[in-house]
Amino acid sequence: MSVRLPARQLLRGLSVAVVALSLAGVAVAKPVPLDEQLDRMEPKPARLQGIDVKERLGDRLPENAAFVDEKGQHVKLGDLFDGKHPVILTLNYSRCPMLCSLELNGLVTALKQMDWTAGGEFRIATVVLDPSETPEQARQSQARYVRQYGRKEAEAGWRFLTSDDNTIHQVADAVGFSYGYNEKRNEYVHPAAIILLSPDGRVMRYLYGIEYQPKTLRLSLVEASQGKIGTTVDQLVLYCFHYDEKEGGYAPIAMNIMRISSGAGATLLGGVLTSFWLAESRKKKRKSSDSSSEGSRSSPS
Repeated sequence: MSVRLPARQLLRGLSVAVVALSLAGVAVAKPVPLDEQLDRMEPKPARLQGIDVKERLGDRLPENAAFVDEKGQHVKLGDLFDGKHPVILTLNYSRCPMLCSLELNGLVTALKQMDWTAGGEFRIATVVLDPSETPEQARQSQARYVRQYGRKEAEAGWRFLTSDDNTIHQVADAVGFSYGYNEKRNEYVHPAAIILLSPDGRVMRYLYGIEYQPKTLRLSLVEASQGKIGTTVDQLVLYCFHYDEKEGGYAPIAMNIMRISSGAGATLLGGVLTSFWLAESRKKKRKSSDSSSEGSRSSPS
């Protein structure tokens, strides 16, 4: 006489058996010798060969590189550097089907979470990769991202620069930004990275990807400014932390923390951090109050 098990019980039994067999396999399996391991890394597609960023920290950008900005005005790259404000450099173009939008959207998202504003404490310059792009197209791109940014004053602090192919490559080469052109798809192939420049036009830091942490971006600007912007807290944090390329952010420097954590340094650190925490607390309360006020205004009477 055969016994028919319910489907759920049968499945549970099969699952237990599979797990048991898997564990048994793990228990008896031997590691594969290094000389027998296969390299699973696939080669880059031909169109991606050479598409990379080779960091050129400390190198100066070509100040005489000539561009036409989003207003149709002729400018030189050196005009962007006033000796006081750091500059965020991006290399993108308006027709980019996806990556440029993701990168610039990520930048704007981080910028919106910072107290500082483009055109105030720092500047942004977007060098347009496509030499066929017109100043009018650049103006439309600028308007789009400034509108998304939500700070009208940023319009004067975010420049979109068009030029010929040689000039664009000259600037890209100066920051180690290698890109190419896919004729079949009629689009540019390029990395996703922004470059932090000093107030006198030297490469100071690279941030990669399409998302940027506001704290990392702020500290990168402080570092790039060489002390020309930022509060005492920023300078103290920068002293205690260094940029970790593997983590893509700032990691603590144990020795520096130990130096200021004894004697008068501890008092200074405590005072500064207390001031910082109080300021952050007031900021959160202010935002909460503003949100409550907006909610009460929008509710029907």
